[in-house]
Amino acid sequence: MTSERGDRDRGDRGGDRGDRGGDRDRGGDRGDRRGGGGGGGGRFRRPRGCEFCRSKVDVADYKDTQMVRRYITESGKMEPRRKVGTCSKHQRMVSQAVKRARHLALIPYTSGHVRLSGGMGRR
Repeated sequence: MTSERGDRDRGDRGGDRGDRGGDRDRGGDRGDRRGGGGGGGGRFRRPRGCEFCRSKVDVADYKDTQMVRRYITESGKMEPRRKVGTCSKHQRMVSQAVKRARHLALIPYTSGHVRLSGGMGRR
């Protein structure tokens, strides 16, 4: 009786891998996606290439707060290269500009700093 029960338990678990995608032939969800260009599906496509390289800018100016704000999130984190599309050389310049602007209080470190400080006269 115990061996029958043991076989049944093993049989239930046998080849079932749940949601982990045991079939390697199927390829999971990636097989449904289109590769490369052509099929947009309504997704936003940003232009490829570094914005600084295209406009031939040598220096990311930390005093240009509008430019610096484009490269940080609402919570105050720096955006990664893969998201904003800068090359590694210019991403290093942007990160240095963000750090300098934060240090000089041109931009806040986090969104909490804006909420807490409010204005000049408030604490």
